[in-house]
Amino acid sequence: MVELFTGSGIAHTILLISLTIGIGLFLGKYKIKGISIGGTWILFVGIIFSHFGLRADPGPLAFVKDFGLILFVYSIGLQVGPGFFQSFKKDGLAMNLMSVMMVLLAVITTYIIHLVSGEDLQTMVGVMSGAVTNTPGLGAAQQTIQDVMVSEGAGVEAAADASAELTSAYAVAYPIGVLGVIAVLILFKSLFHIDLDKEQEKILSQMGVKESARRMHCEVTNPGLFGKKVSEVLDMYENKFVISRIMRDGKESIVDTDTVLEEGDKILLVTSPSNVDNIRMIFGKEVPMHLEDWIKTDNQLMTKKMTVTKAELTGKTLYKLRLRTIYGVTVTRVHRAGTDLVAVPSLSLQMGDDIIAVGPEKGLKQVAELVGNSSSALAHPSLIPIFLGIVLGIIVGMIPFKFPGIPQPVRIGLAGGPLIVAILIGHFGPKIYINTYTTPSANMMLREIGIDLFLAAVGLGAGENFVSALTNGGFMWILYGALITFIPLIITALVSHYALKLNFFQICGVLTGTSTNPPALSFAQGAYGSDYTSVYYATVYPLSMFLRVLVAQILVLIAFA
Repeated sequence: MVELFTGSGIAHTILLISLTIGIGLFLGKYKIKGISIGGTWILFVGIIFSHFGLRADPGPLAFVKDFGLILFVYSIGLQVGPGFFQSFKKDGLAMNLMSVMMVLLAVITTYIIHLVSGEDLQTMVGVMSGAVTNTPGLGAAQQTIQDVMVSEGAGVEAAADASAELTSAYAVAYPIGVLGVIAVLILFKSLFHIDLDKEQEKILSQMGVKESARRMHCEVTNPGLFGKKVSEVLDMYENKFVISRIMRDGKESIVDTDTVLEEGDKILLVTSPSNVDNIRMIFGKEVPMHLEDWIKTDNQLMTKKMTVTKAELTGKTLYKLRLRTIYGVTVTRVHRAGTDLVAVPSLSLQMGDDIIAVGPEKGLKQVAELVGNSSSALAHPSLIPIFLGIVLGIIVGMIPFKFPGIPQPVRIGLAGGPLIVAILIGHFGPKIYINTYTTPSANMMLREIGIDLFLAAVGLGAGENFVSALTNGGFMWILYGALITFIPLIITALVSHYALKLNFFQICGVLTGTSTNPPALSFAQGAYGSDYTSVYYATVYPLSMFLRVLVAQILVLIAFA
C-alpha cells in the first residue's frame, strides 16, 4: 500500500489523480463569505501533493492533461455551436477587438516589466504564459528557444535548462492567472451591482425572433386583412409569426394556410418579443384572453409537448414536415437548450428539441409517432461525431502556419483545434444530417471530467519546483504575474462595459476566453448560472489562442535579437 501511494506506475498515477480531484471537489463545496472557487481547488491540491513528494509519472500525466483539456473544449464547442455564428454576427467583432486589445496589453506589460526590472525576457515569457494560463504559448516559446539555441551552437543541455526556467516561471504565475480572472469577475459584479436576471433578459431581447417566443391574443380589425388567406398574410410579413388557432362566432378551429380571415376573428399566435408592436399594427388590438379560454371552447383541440428523438429528422425544417397540411397540427413553439424558439417554417429541427403543438388528439398522436417522442432514445448519445470530431480537431490543431521572420510555424494546438471543429460540427451537423445531440447532463459530465483531469495534471506537474522557484528569487514572479494578469483584465473589462456596452456574460466570456482560462470559465458558469458565457468564451477563444502562441514566440525571438 505504501508503494501504491508513494511509488510509480499507472496504478499510482491514476490513484493520485483521482485523489487530487476528489479532495479538490470536496473543498470546492465550501464557501468563504459566500464565495467559492469551486473545482480550482483541484489545482492547489495537486501542487501540495507534488511538493510533498506525491508525484505522478510524467508520461501518463502529460496524456491526462492534454486529453482532459480536449474533452473540456470539445464539449464546450458542441454546446455553443448551434448559437455560435449568430452570437458572432451580433457582437463577435466587438468582443474579438477587446480580445486583441487584452493580448496586446499583456505583451506591453510584460515588456515594460522586463525593461524596468531587468528580468530576462525569456523568463518573462514563462511568467506571461502562466499569468494568462496559456500552456500552448509556453510550449511554443520553449520550442523556439530550443531551435534558436541549438542552431547557434549552445547545445541541447543549455536549451533544456532555459526551457526548464520558463516552466518554473509559468508554474509560479499560473495560480495567479487562474485566481486573477475569478477575482476580477467577482469584483466587477459587485462594484457595478450586476443583476443577473436583467442581464439574461437583455440577451434574449437582443436575440430577437429566432431566440425567444411570446404568445399573443389579437382581434382582426385591420380592413386590409379581411378576406385574405393566412398563407397570404404570412408571406406579406415574412413568416415572423405563427397563427395557431382562430375563434369565430364563439367557435374555435385550427388554422391552416387556406383559412380566410374575417373582421372580428380572434386569433392566437406566437411571435418574438421584439415583434409585439408590429403584430398589433398588423392585426389590430390585443385582447385580454388566456390560453384556458381557447381550451375550454372546444375540447376536441389539445395542446401537446413532444420531443424529437428520431435522428433522421435532424436538419429537416418544419415546412418540409407539412404537419398542418397532413395532420391538422400546428407547431407554435420549439424549446431548445433552455430557450423558446418561434416555430417559423424555415426552422430546422434537432435531436432533443421539444415541440409544443396544438391540434386534434388523433393528429397529435400521429405527429408524436413521426418525431419519435421517446425519452429512452435520448439516453444513448451518438459517440461517433465526438471521437471523429476529436480526430479532426487534433489534425486541425497541428496544422502549421508560417509567418515571415518566425523560424517555427505557429499552431493553434490541442485546445484550439478540437474547439473549432466542435463548433463547426455543432452548428453545421444538423444541417447535413449529422446527429450531434447529447443530453445536457451528458455534456456536463464530459465537460466536468475534462476540466478536473486537466487541473489535477497541471497541479501535480507544477508542484515539484513551485516552492524552490519561489525561494530562489522567483517570488518576484508572483508580482510580475499579478501585474500581467490584472492590468489587461481591468482595462478590458472597463472598456467593454463603458465604451462597447457589452453585457456581463459577454464580458465574462471575453475575459475567460482571452485568458484561455478553462477553470475561470467553469467558475463563471457555476457561479452565475448561465451557459451564455460559454458561447462568448468560444467566440474569442480561437483568435486569442492563436495570438497568445504567436506573441510568445515573437518575444523569445526579440530576446535573442
